[in-house]
Amino acid sequence: MGGPPMIDGAFARWLAARAGVALVRLRSEMGFADAGALKAAGDKVSHDVIRTELAKWRPGDVVLSEEDEGSRLAWAAEVNAGAVSRLTADRVWIIDPLDGTREFAEEGRSDWAVHVALWSRAAPTPHGLVAGAVALPAQQRLLGTDKPPAYPPMTVAAGAAPGVRTIRLAASRSRPPVFLTDLAEDVGAHLVPMGSAGAKIAAVVTGEVDAYIHAGGQYEWDSAAPVAVATATGLHASRIDGSALKYNEADPRLPDLLVCRKDLAPRLLAALQRHSG
Repeated sequence: MGGPPMIDGAFARWLAARAGVALVRLRSEMGFADAGALKAAGDKVSHDVIRTELAKWRPGDVVLSEEDEGSRLAWAAEVNAGAVSRLTADRVWIIDPLDGTREFAEEGRSDWAVHVALWSRAAPTPHGLVAGAVALPAQQRLLGTDKPPAYPPMTVAAGAAPGVRTIRLAASRSRPPVFLTDLAEDVGAHLVPMGSAGAKIAAVVTGEVDAYIHAGGQYEWDSAAPVAVATATGLHASRIDGSALKYNEADPRLPDLLVCRKDLAPRLLAALQRHSG
C-alpha cells in the first residue's frame, strides 16, 4: 500500500480521519461506564496515532499538541525561548487529538472533534495557518482546507418573524462567556449550546449557526484547525477586539475569538465592544 497524500492539506485530512477512526473504535470497545477512563484513553490513543504518523511522514516538522508535556507553559516567561524548537521552526503542526473529551465520554453525543493544523513561517496570512482539517467522527464529517466547503447559505431560523432573520450563536455548554446572554439580546440572537470548539466552528462553516464567540480562555490547539478551515471557506475569524489571530506564539494561550459570516462581523464586533469590556 502507498503512503498518505503528500500535499499538506490532504495529509491533514488523512491524519484527522485516521485518529477519528481510532477514537470511534475505542468508544465502541470501552463503552461509557467509566467516563474518566474513556477520556484519558481517548486523549492518548488519538495523540499516539497523530504523533506516530507525523514522525514517520513529516519528520522534519515540529509539533505542538495539547497532550505534550508542558504544552500549556507560557514559554516566554518560563522557558528560554531558544530552547523551544517550535519558535524557530519553519513548519509547526498544531494539534488537538481530542477536542471535547467531555462529550466524547457521553453516550450519544457527537459534538467532539479531532484537530490537525499546519502553521508555516512562509504563510501569506497573519494567522500563519496553511493547512488544516477537523474530523467530526461521530457525525461522519470531515472538513479540510484541501477541499474547503462552500460558503454557507443564509437561512432563516425556525420561529423567526416574516422578514426577520435571527442570528444563531454557538455557545459553550459548560463555559459560555458571562456577557454572551446580554450580547445575544442586544443583537437579537438565539444561543445554540454545543460541545467542543471544533464542533462549534464547524457548525459556522456548514451554516448550522452564524457565529461562534469565545472569551473564556483557550489555547492555540483549540482553534487552529477549525480557523484554518473557516478562513479557507471565506468566513471571518479574529480576536473579539477585531485583531488578527496569531498562532505558534511564544505563549500558546489564545483566550478569545470570533468566527462568523463576513456580513455579520461588523455588527458582532461592535456588540462585543459594548459587552466584553
